[in-house]
Amino acid sequence: MVRSAAAVVVLAVLGVVGAGGLGVANGPGAGASSPVVEAAGMPVFTSPLDGPPVVVRPFDGPPQPWAPGHRGVDLAARPGQAVRSPGPGVVTFAGTVVDRGVVTVTHADGLRSSLEPVAPSVGPGDRVLPGQVVGTVQDVPGHCAPGTCLHWGLRRGDAYLDPMVWVLGPGPVVLLPEH
Repeated sequence: MVRSAAAVVVLAVLGVVGAGGLGVANGPGAGASSPVVEAAGMPVFTSPLDGPPVVVRPFDGPPQPWAPGHRGVDLAARPGQAVRSPGPGVVTFAGTVVDRGVVTVTHADGLRSSLEPVAPSVGPGDRVLPGQVVGTVQDVPGHCAPGTCLHWGLRRGDAYLDPMVWVLGPGPVVLLPEH
């Protein structure tokens, strides 16, 4: 009994079965991304790129707001690749900053995802679903040169967060035997 109850809890958290208190958001814009699951009040996002995310430069939060650091993650990408909203929300910015396109999605919980370099296909005020295409990766020189990457920043207020902490990883549910 305990074993089967634990399996149901694992499956519920992963969004395989429904459970009270867990919100699972699936929609027509979900594409190839995983569903977004909210457990214990903590949203879980999908990767903004199709397939498992490949981190080429991880988050390196500064010890102080003014100190140097890498305030997001860089994901391996190719020019023209579809960029998807990591979660539901409203586009609050879609335009050029210096020499590259940026799309910012504000999520209902106050988190803000910023994606760059992106040629936007959405505009400010557009509501987006998890996995909905918001643009394509631009072919511009960037800090991943000579390669191309997508920078994904995540903020709550003025605090930068590691987006990968909020990503629900793909993979099968595996139940281990009792020992």
